[in-house]
Amino acid sequence: MKPAPFSYYRTRSVPETVARLAELGDGAKILAGGQSLVPMMNFRLARPDALVDVTRIPGLEYLRAGPDGLRIGALTRHRTVELCRDPVVLDGFGLLPRAARWIGHYPIRARGTFGGSIAHADPAAEWCLLAVLLEANVVLAGPAGARTVPVSDFFEGFYTTTAEPDEMITELHFPRAARHAALTEFAQRQGDFAVVAAAVSVDLGVAGPPRPGAACRSVRVVLGGVGPLPFVVDTGALGGQPAAAATWRAAGELAAAQIDPPADGHGGPAYRRRLAATLVERALTEAAAAP
Repeated sequence: MKPAPFSYYRTRSVPETVARLAELGDGAKILAGGQSLVPMMNFRLARPDALVDVTRIPGLEYLRAGPDGLRIGALTRHRTVELCRDPVVLDGFGLLPRAARWIGHYPIRARGTFGGSIAHADPAAEWCLLAVLLEANVVLAGPAGARTVPVSDFFEGFYTTTAEPDEMITELHFPRAARHAALTEFAQRQGDFAVVAAAVSVDLGVAGPPRPGAACRSVRVVLGGVGPLPFVVDTGALGGQPAAAATWRAAGELAAAQIDPPADGHGGPAYRRRLAATLVERALTEAAAAP
């Protein structure tokens, strides 16, 4: 299929983009990587009146690690994150390059952008899950200037966010490192949308894999594919438990008990609960073993 008719604009700076969005109103959409928006337009699931192409704006593709955490520019390609070998990034945020391999196929990773994925707000998308897991902040530019929104307040539901029509994402800020963290998911075919995805982190209080008899200070688990938003599991009961296989298995069962997933062509609620339990256990095993 072909998209419905639309107007096309290309901007070369953030202020120009914001002004153009304000001029065009609610019917305009930003085109960054286009890996989600364009297919939806082709199927006429999305019918914007205008596209504002921001791919030529300089200075929005970067990964910068520093004392205040990690900052990722909105136009940073998935593949750029995947290939990052900066030791400072890998030391505290190695989860991000490892998780990038789960994103679609190579052409999607080569073209799609970090900010575009966050703006699309797919509750099963890898970057959305990790933004929630790591409690990221979304930096937006609008007519009134820049503002920062905690990601917990940014996502509203399926493909909806609190961003105003005349705002654009310029940066994601991850304030805290997570050395023991992992993401895993299940799809019926490689590159397909995840049926269920699990992103986890565990605070072991030490660097390196857990020593025999060690306890985990806290566990954080976020699930995708089980509702309209990334689902944060209540893991308070796991604090102080041994950093061992039995705890990771208990975490999986705890996650499965808290969700009410939908039924669709990929499976029903019971199937998704069992997937969630398995994936959480698997992800925590991987996270705890991270160097």
